[in-house]
Amino acid sequence: MSATLTTVDDSSPAATPLGRRLPPGLVRPFAAALSGVLLYASFPPRPLWWLVLPGFALLGWVLYGRRLRAALGLGLLAGLGFMLPLLHWTGEEVGPVPWLALAAAEALFIAVGCVGIAAVSRLAYWPVWAAAVWTLDEAVRARVPFGGFPWGKIAFGQADSVFLPLAALGGTPLLSFAVVLCGFGLFEALRRFRSRRTTGRVPRAAVVAAAATVLVPVAAAFAALPLVDDSAEDGTATVAAIQGNVPRLGLDFNSQRRAVLDNHAKRTEQLAREVKAGKVPQPDFVLWPENSSDLDPYRNADARIVIDDAVKAIGVPTVVGAVVEPDSGNLRNTLIEWDPDKGPVATYDKRHIQPFGEYMPMRSFVRIFSKDVDRVRRDFGPGEKVGVFDLAGTKVGLVTCYEAAFDDAVRDTVKHGGQLIAVPSNNATFGRSEMTYQQLAMSQVRAVEHGRSVVVPVTSGVSAVIRPDGTIVRKTKMFTPDALVDEVPLRSSLTPATRMGPLPEGVIALLAVAGLGWVTVRAVRARQVRRGEA
Repeated sequence: MSATLTTVDDSSPAATPLGRRLPPGLVRPFAAALSGVLLYASFPPRPLWWLVLPGFALLGWVLYGRRLRAALGLGLLAGLGFMLPLLHWTGEEVGPVPWLALAAAEALFIAVGCVGIAAVSRLAYWPVWAAAVWTLDEAVRARVPFGGFPWGKIAFGQADSVFLPLAALGGTPLLSFAVVLCGFGLFEALRRFRSRRTTGRVPRAAVVAAAATVLVPVAAAFAALPLVDDSAEDGTATVAAIQGNVPRLGLDFNSQRRAVLDNHAKRTEQLAREVKAGKVPQPDFVLWPENSSDLDPYRNADARIVIDDAVKAIGVPTVVGAVVEPDSGNLRNTLIEWDPDKGPVATYDKRHIQPFGEYMPMRSFVRIFSKDVDRVRRDFGPGEKVGVFDLAGTKVGLVTCYEAAFDDAVRDTVKHGGQLIAVPSNNATFGRSEMTYQQLAMSQVRAVEHGRSVVVPVTSGVSAVIRPDGTIVRKTKMFTPDALVDEVPLRSSLTPATRMGPLPEGVIALLAVAGLGWVTVRAVRARQVRRGEA
């Protein structure tokens, strides 16, 4: 690979149609914000996944050859254009302050990443380095601070795209890398082609290399198609997902905890009657959502009776989402395996808990900006063990709501023998926002990534049944009581992504560090040369 610097295109932004409508100094800032909006528009519930490509092509034009300070500002605008609308649901019930704070924090991460992208744009084959830097930035955002916040990972907007098979090959990091590479490559190919036509000084090989950064990710996605398999290796299981609904939208749905529990119990008993009448098949097991019983059934006798009666009515093992209150210490967001004869027999405590939602970091400081901080009166604590329940002979991996965004949380359940993945969730807090569709797309990507059926029971919707190829075969409407019953394929083989675990992300991160290191070394040497000449 040559270390020769690429030639910066000196064409004036003011000469473009956009430049003729805006003052020259505003063209790139406007384009930066627009690139972020395009990234947002590529995410569900819109089926416009392909907008991510012009989004990154435009971002590539914005950052290419820019000074690092300018790249920081432009990257911040791109990040805000992306994160402000994407995360609007976080302020659904608590006002704009938490939403703006979170969006700004995530945008700042993107801004720092864009500085790195501008730096490596001075290298040959820069789209490869730039895509690696973006993927490294996503990896950092998914880990810090407070355990990370992976929302907005480019892979999660690709549930319906041609690139999706790459998730089975290298997980979400490879999927993100390939999509970003294709977008930056699109800009580079157009830039090289335009320069060759106008000046004739760009070698044909350079144009071909730029085109390869577009074509190789697409070809790799088609080559990975055989890895996407929804055959029933281990037979099938009939599963029921219960959506009991909540009394009302918003944060205060929790104040009617008994009504939420009753809703899920009644819908399960209705399902039992439908099974008895021959209207639907008998499920092998039943899945309730997260927080379907916010009354601790170990402490509340009434709640225990309601759950026990419903489970006995349907007559099969049932997973119940409950809030468990230990005598001391933190609360637990727990999934309980409830046997119709023995009662509760196993538990899984949510491992990735949500900062500022399930526990409150920096409580006294945050209270300055929002009194809603005190809605979280007692913090939840994280579990330590991977959750896999044996439900009527089927190994079911358990991923609770927010955990679907974390690579390790899902992968661990499959590596511990999960033949099917369940994602019990509670999205009632976020009303009718886009949040539930964004999270559902994560489960579609996870299905392909690990070659597993995924069942998503949600208190208020959208609940869904997803095949191992990422196809949604059954789903509910929002804020409607319902029950989904479906026969799903069970699988035990591991995709390359599952086998390799974090290795693809590590390789891409090393690639990014190598590119940034290369740029740094060249800059230091150039400075030393200038000092020597002076």
